[in-house]
Amino acid sequence: MYAVIKTGGKQYRVQAGDLLVVEKLDGQPGAEVAFGEVLLLGEGEAVTVGAPTVDGAVVNATLIETRKGEKVKIFKKIRRQGYRRTRGHRQTETVLRVTSVAGAGKESKWDGTIDLTPKVILDARARGLGDAAVPFTIPEAPAAKAEAAAPKKKAAPKKAAAPAPEAEA
Repeated sequence: MYAVIKTGGKQYRVQAGDLLVVEKLDGQPGAEVAFGEVLLLGEGEAVTVGAPTVDGAVVNATLIETRKGEKVKIFKKIRRQGYRRTRGHRQTETVLRVTSVAGAGKESKWDGTIDLTPKVILDARARGLGDAAVPFTIPEAPAAKAEAAAPKKKAAPKKAAAPAPEAEA
């Protein structure tokens, strides 16, 4: 079973289990997202077209990460005038895993497990760096742990200071 949904001014053909990159959506990784604006439902030869949306149809997805997309370069030039300008842009996008498509009395669910590992870490693993993209935290030194576990000794009492000699006139 597949559906055509509309989000971010664009239309996407999805089915359960698809990995989808859309315009930025609000939410934390692991959050559930429901798309109610389903334009079309299909299963084999049977197709249900909405006017403008299919009543009761819902596509559910899980938010995996929000990240910046690929870099786009904007280059302007006027020949023989010495005019050149370069600008760049990176659009914010959200990665989703479609978990279910429901509507017209039918439902299609995805049975897999959702991995919330961001693309940065997957790319680092592909380059053979392991989890090098994860911020490194310095573990506490073992000597400091031993000192914290040992009982503390009391400090010896301080001796009383001798009185200052009085000045004679």
